[in-house]
Amino acid sequence: MAFRRRAKSYPLFSQEFLIHNHADIGFCLVLCVLIALMFEATAKTAFLFILPQYNLSVPTADGELVHYRYGLKDLITILFYIFIAIILHMVLQDYVLDKINRRLHLSKVKHSKFNESGQLVAFHLTSMIWCLYVVVTVSYLGLPARLSPVLSLRFRFQVKFFYLCQLAYWLHALPELYFQKVRKEEIPRHLRYISLYLMHIAGAYLLNLTRLGLILLLLQYFAEFLFHMARLFYFTDENNEKLFNAWAVVFVVTRLFTLTLSVLVIGFGLARVENQMFDLEKGNFNTLPSRMFVLSLVCLFQAWMMWHFIRFQLRRWREYRAEQSARQRAAALTKQQSKPIKRESGKCRGGVLRAGLCVAELGARGKGPGCPRVPSSAAALS
Repeated sequence: MAFRRRAKSYPLFSQEFLIHNHADIGFCLVLCVLIALMFEATAKTAFLFILPQYNLSVPTADGELVHYRYGLKDLITILFYIFIAIILHMVLQDYVLDKINRRLHLSKVKHSKFNESGQLVAFHLTSMIWCLYVVVTVSYLGLPARLSPVLSLRFRFQVKFFYLCQLAYWLHALPELYFQKVRKEEIPRHLRYISLYLMHIAGAYLLNLTRLGLILLLLQYFAEFLFHMARLFYFTDENNEKLFNAWAVVFVVTRLFTLTLSVLVIGFGLARVENQMFDLEKGNFNTLPSRMFVLSLVCLFQAWMMWHFIRFQLRRWREYRAEQSARQRAAALTKQQSKPIKRESGKCRGGVLRAGLCVAELGARGKGPGCPRVPSSAAALS
């Protein structure tokens, strides 16, 4: 982080310098924007980076209520919070995760996965609390019909700010793949789930499905929080897999609830809205083709996630069965080797050994109870 000591310095403008100092560079840019707020000439421009734009005051009986809509200036605000996310990412990495990794002594692969899960646990927990606060504050809890979008494309400050920060976080995850030096074989998996999150969050924001999106994000983040917590506990103790079972149940319930709520709101709730005309300026996309397209995408992605979940569970089950069979074979082999070997007590007759056991136990010239002295020639033959 800023003003920390480094064990090694790198040439200015080099690749290693950018990787190891990207959070400090982002901190300097954020600091410049904050300093610009102190001067009247630059304050108006600085507010574009910090506060959501396109606000509109609506008179009510209790006073005025401020509503927002989206526009191109939102990209400036998202860019500012991308740098904030990069700084917070590096703070969590340097001051929490790296210290835990030094104590655990994980392998290189587990080290990378531990960092990924640690970052996502912090993000999902924060997003869950924030999302629940927005849902309760804006009174989005209720019947599915109340989750129908506002066709005038207006929403509260808490809703817009939440969506802008969500988009900023998942956009910041793209350059972090380079800054964190993620392995090439892991990059497609990261790009896949980052793209899915960006597409769903941006789709809910642009299509004015913010109310439905908040409920579904709350459920999705809870399931992901359980999964990454299970991974963290698994890295500390490989025998601890109870949270994986809890995550499996929550994951299936989340998929079913997502499908049910999407069908009720998009398929039935929006079909009852009077205005069914496409209007880009007002943000009305409530037409039959658009509803069927969105609903088809939601169903397709939920089915795709369930397919991968089933494959993951089957793979775990096969690995568990193979491990159990290997343990049983090892236990049977150990038990077989631990059984005492019964030996016949051979009797010596005329200096000739029946089974050669007296010679093996007493030596070539030894004496035993009931065994006469053995000649050296008989010992050589044995």
